[in-house]
Amino acid sequence: MTNTMEAPIQLSFPLPRSLGTRVYLHLTVKPKAIVLFLTTASPEEASTPTPFGSFVYALPDRYNPSQPLSTPLCTVEPTVEFTTRVAKAIAKRAGRPVYVGNSISLASMGLGGTAEEEMEALAKVVEVVMGQLKPLLGNGPAVEGAQQAFSAEGARAEAS
Repeated sequence: MTNTMEAPIQLSFPLPRSLGTRVYLHLTVKPKAIVLFLTTASPEEASTPTPFGSFVYALPDRYNPSQPLSTPLCTVEPTVEFTTRVAKAIAKRAGRPVYVGNSISLASMGLGGTAEEEMEALAKVVEVVMGQLKPLLGNGPAVEGAQQAFSAEGARAEAS
């Protein structure tokens, strides 16, 4: 593994269906694991510190690759489900263990964070993260699934 893999990637993108709210992402790829931190901020909240959210560990299951294993390490009730979904989706597509810290607030979305909006946000987060991971991880069998665009249907299938 090269040192470029361990340099953190920091970027932001607009939260779907929201005005001015952005998702901020901090991604670090280690030789044996991926570390991802997510949060949101709007122009009104720029000076307010974001509370710590949930922290979840997920890893691919060698015996059942379609269902990654996960365990919450730190839970904050409003964020634990979304964090677990993100961790499992990234672990499944990247084929590596993943640590995900998440304090994303979906309250600023158009309808206040409905199930459909949550799935749309999940799809966007996974799409952006896998877009960053693909060049670092190469085109091995674990990343083949990431070459296809992650759709909202894929997010719904993983949620069930």
